Amino acid sequence: MQHVEDTLGARQIARDTLVETAVRYAQDRHWDVVPGASVVEHSAGRRCDCGHPGCATPGAHPILRDWAVQAASSPALVRRWWGEHPDAAILLPTGRGFDVIDVPEQAGCLALARLERMGLPLGPVIATPTRRLQFLVLPGARDKMGEMLRRIGWGIGAIDLIPKGEGDWVVAPPSRMGTSGSAAWAREPTELNRWLPEARELVSPIAYACGRAMADAR
Repeated sequence: MQHVEDTLGARQIARDTLVETAVRYAQDRHWDVVPGASVVEHSAGRRCDCGHPGCATPGAHPILRDWAVQAASSPALVRRWWGEHPDAAILLPTGRGFDVIDVPEQAGCLALARLERMGLPLGPVIATPTRRLQFLVLPGARDKMGEMLRRIGWGIGAIDLIPKGEGDWVVAPPSRMGTSGSAAWAREPTELNRWLPEARELVSPIAYACGRAMADAR
């Protein structure tokens, strides 16, 4: 009985954390937010609550059909959504308040160290349980990424660097993603990184790190 009560208590704490964090993103950072699917315990293991047994992105996709239209930074609306879906993942649409440069974890950690040594500005950085790092930069980066990479000698498909912009999203901490774990902040949102960097300020060190990680893996 005590184990059941502990489990229920932990689940309630997790739900409280999700809704309060989603509200904070909307209220403090003015980021648009939208609810995502959640990962539920099942007799066959963890799976997405969307109902598709073969879901390719469990806990990491919107539950609203017109999510791009409905996504908003209204704390009241966020509370209503999570009141209806208390275990929903927190999704942040890209191409609005920010774009994202998504790279493998090894390259991302190398890039972080290099960027800090160079004294370059950094925004928040998400670490996913799928071993990726996602650098938040000013909007518009995805559409310029191909040209920026060509200027420094890389093709857009030559390295494992994925720009995310309008029409896409990221899963925000502390949301659970599949069976791998939960998203976390490698660099948390603070007052010091409220102003996001331009992608062109970061792309060269990040691309270099991606290239080096690929070479090391050979």
